[in-house]
Amino acid sequence: MLIDTIRDDLKTAMKARDALSLRTLRSIIAAVQEQEVSGKGAKTLDDAGVEKVIAAQAKRRVEAAEAFDAAGRDEKAADERAEGKILESYLPERLSDDDLASLVAATLAEEGLTAKADMGQAMKAVNVKVAGRADGRKVAELVKSSLT
Repeated sequence: MLIDTIRDDLKTAMKARDALSLRTLRSIIAAVQEQEVSGKGAKTLDDAGVEKVIAAQAKRRVEAAEAFDAAGRDEKAADERAEGKILESYLPERLSDDDLASLVAATLAEEGLTAKADMGQAMKAVNVKVAGRADGRKVAELVKSSLT
């Protein structure tokens, strides 16, 4: 399981005294544990659930880096970007812009969705196939521009 790999990597980072990796991996484990105990009953996340947590963490790092850049705190922004790179190493490979565009076009054609009113259905269908391999905003923009 992915969480076991992360825990093994945490042990390796401890032995190597890699502070950046330690901090990042600990934050992943804490976020996963928090997600597992949230709600009515405790549950164990599968790899897809862990990937969602990691993707949310990666998105936060990007947003934080942008905020630090805007505030002129370049060192903190660089730290956030470095943590983001570590997080991304545990996520599935991102789709290229061309691959994403062809996937959106194919999905819309399969489902027969062409009108702007079909945006919700189109997003559901595309997100199933994208499965976290592309930024949600980029997917939404592409779907919106593809619908007439």
